[in-house]
Amino acid sequence: MSQNPLDKLSLSNPIHFLALGFGSGLAPKAPGTFGTLAALPLYWLMADLSLGVYLAITLVVCIAGIYICDKASKDMGVHDHGAIVWDEVAGLLITFIMLPTGWIWWLIGFALFRLFDILKPWPIRWLDARVHGGFGIMIDDIIAGIFALICVQAIAASGIIA
Repeated sequence: MSQNPLDKLSLSNPIHFLALGFGSGLAPKAPGTFGTLAALPLYWLMADLSLGVYLAITLVVCIAGIYICDKASKDMGVHDHGAIVWDEVAGLLITFIMLPTGWIWWLIGFALFRLFDILKPWPIRWLDARVHGGFGIMIDDIIAGIFALICVQAIAASGIIA
């Protein structure tokens, strides 16, 4: 009988705890969505920071994520296991760069990020299939976050939603 890869991780290990999105990646259904939800309190803590500080923290989350996701993936013996959701945390923080004020923008950004992360339009799907390791785990969600960021900013600039 094969061992469940999740049995190889421990929430008491800080790298595993982060890779699993503070435990949210352990959700039995839609762990990526739960991982994205886990990013919301982190964003809330960062929302009032200056743009420069917000960008610096987001960059650290992305760069550290390469190691975090790679380590957890290797510890599990599975590349990009669904429970590894630190990439979703990074992707949502990218989506929310300069997010307009109001809960509607949280919903729009969240929905757009999940849409791009799930549908994986080019080049996201191409990168997801060809780039491996921690960088491979992170890059598709980073690009999905950039796509969602562009859409959120375009909607905001259009004035469709006040």
